[in-house]
Amino acid sequence: MQLVIDLPPREEQLAFNRRRWEELCADPELAKLPGRIETNAHGQILMSPPPAGKHSDRQGEIAFRLRSLLGGKALPECPVSTLDGVRAADVGWYSEARFAEVDGQIAFERAPEICVEVLSPSNTASEMREKRKLYFDAGADEVWLCHDDGHLEFFTAPDVTVPTSALCPDFPVTI
Repeated sequence: MQLVIDLPPREEQLAFNRRRWEELCADPELAKLPGRIETNAHGQILMSPPPAGKHSDRQGEIAFRLRSLLGGKALPECPVSTLDGVRAADVGWYSEARFAEVDGQIAFERAPEICVEVLSPSNTASEMREKRKLYFDAGADEVWLCHDDGHLEFFTAPDVTVPTSALCPDFPVTI
């Protein structure tokens, strides 16, 4: 059986995401909560527990290496406006040119060239497949998954893996 979800036109969803994300970012009570907050297409809050130390370390290392190797902007907890709400990539890498297109947006309406997810034990394969589709639909060129053992998996389409990144070929396959 296949589930079909009727989504609004992209521009309408992005405008809704923008309004909802502004509300959430302005809420002082939400700012006190630990963990990551994202939204779905209906503006409902999705919460994840705070990351463990290893997760945070890998996130920082990936951001550092991306900036060192490519320059540009390596942003932790990068808010990407998608057809299914605002999702926070653990690391998003923007070239200077693409960042100029989104600079000043509260949730980026064009995904960074590289979106990285550092997997946590609670992540499922179907959740990551969904996030890859959302990031690519929002304009990502590559999506990387960093597994618990530090091994990186590079995607150039939602279900297409490649041995190394085309955008950052010198990035190690394990961190």
